Amino acid sequence: MIQKRSFGETPSGERIEEYALTNKNGLCLKVITYGGIVTQLWVPDREGRLADVVLGFDNLEQYLGGHPYFGCVTGRVAGRLTQGEFSIDGKSYQLAINDAPNHLHGGMVGFDKRIWNASIVSEQEPRLRLDYHSPDGEEGYPGNVRVSVFYTLTDANEFVVEYQAVADKATPLSLTNHSYFNLAGEGNGRIDDHVLQIFANEYAPADEAMTLLGRRESVASLANDFILARRVGDAIPGLWKNHGDVYFTNAGKGFRPKPVAKLLNPQSGRLMEIHSTEPCIQLYTGVSLDGTLTGKSGRSYGPHSALCLECEGYPNGVNDPHLGNIILRPGETYRQTTIHKFSVVT
Repeated sequence: MIQKRSFGETPSGERIEEYALTNKNGLCLKVITYGGIVTQLWVPDREGRLADVVLGFDNLEQYLGGHPYFGCVTGRVAGRLTQGEFSIDGKSYQLAINDAPNHLHGGMVGFDKRIWNASIVSEQEPRLRLDYHSPDGEEGYPGNVRVSVFYTLTDANEFVVEYQAVADKATPLSLTNHSYFNLAGEGNGRIDDHVLQIFANEYAPADEAMTLLGRRESVASLANDFILARRVGDAIPGLWKNHGDVYFTNAGKGFRPKPVAKLLNPQSGRLMEIHSTEPCIQLYTGVSLDGTLTGKSGRSYGPHSALCLECEGYPNGVNDPHLGNIILRPGETYRQTTIHKFSVVT
């Protein structure tokens, strides 16, 4: 089932719609056309009680007022592109430096701040399509890019995100969904007691400014090793800036999603297993949440109120193609699938 309602208007008078997708088990996903933002995701615990497990707001004004990418589509390039510079076929480009000294998540007005066109693909197994045309030169990127994002809520309790895109000029493209997860429920404390596993033997080191250094390193014997499941609160003090890293997953590029991570909240029993086609996953622990934002529950979001597990290409792949080329060329189709499967541990 899919239900549609108005979520408000922008100052320029553009209407923003909200779509609520519900499967036969009662899972409910809510999405708005501003930024393709996932505003709510209701998931049962071991007792069958539903809770909203993603951070966000219940009104458009707060989203328009600025936020740390809650639930949105990020692009054209998710993550930090070094110094906002790259060259393709001998032509150089300079993007906005919106996270000095780097370009972050598509720039000043990335896909997260654009209005997407929505259409219902299927109501029986609720599936929503969002489309956006990014014009040549937008945020400094070359080429017209047509992007489609599909949100599906399956009866196997899977939240599936699929991406497709084509371009008329060669351009970097690497998308992700930036949802902040707290499996105890949004606004219900820190994520210290969550147990995290990331299926990755290597990560991408960064410097003090979070600039990627263009190489792989092993996680063996390091504080950021999640090959074996670990309590998040035990790991945070040893993580780079208490933030988290980009990992090279054991999945790799392809059309068949493979396991990349698991997140468990022992208290509720909620388990989220992530499968993806993407070669990288960014762990972000929510360290920069500082209590100034108040969420849907009326509670403020402090440090580590939730964490992100962003499946993506290597963010600086346009400059370091040996770590994962992210250039989309005319005649090619960008495709990506990430699955969040929810279940309970008794």
